[in-house]
Amino acid sequence: MLMQMVIIRITNNSTGNVVFLRTASIVIALGSASAHAANEPEFPLTLRDHRFAPAEIRVPANVKVRLVVDNQDPTPEEFDSHALNREKVIPGKSKATIYIGPLAPGRYPFMGEFNAATAQGAVVAQ
Repeated sequence: MLMQMVIIRITNNSTGNVVFLRTASIVIALGSASAHAANEPEFPLTLRDHRFAPAEIRVPANVKVRLVVDNQDPTPEEFDSHALNREKVIPGKSKATIYIGPLAPGRYPFMGEFNAATAQGAVVAQ
């Protein structure tokens, strides 16, 4: 956090009086929010031929993590998990970041809703 003092000089043209205004402002570094996001562990997940790879992702329990889903198919897919309380449509040939957790130890299934017969997977928190 940076604290700075700003002094503004205002001259009244009709009277010639000069007024100085002092204000204090607090500037917060813009990078602090992105630096916080960078602290979360990242786990890549690929969607190809309507299948997730790896089909099972192991993540640390009780830690917020980022899943980076790379949809390599030409068609969109919806990442859907009732257990993780997440739904996100990922356009074809694009990536999406999905934040999950902190999770208690356990198994959390997910699927691609548009291709539910093949796009299946699970997050295992341990």
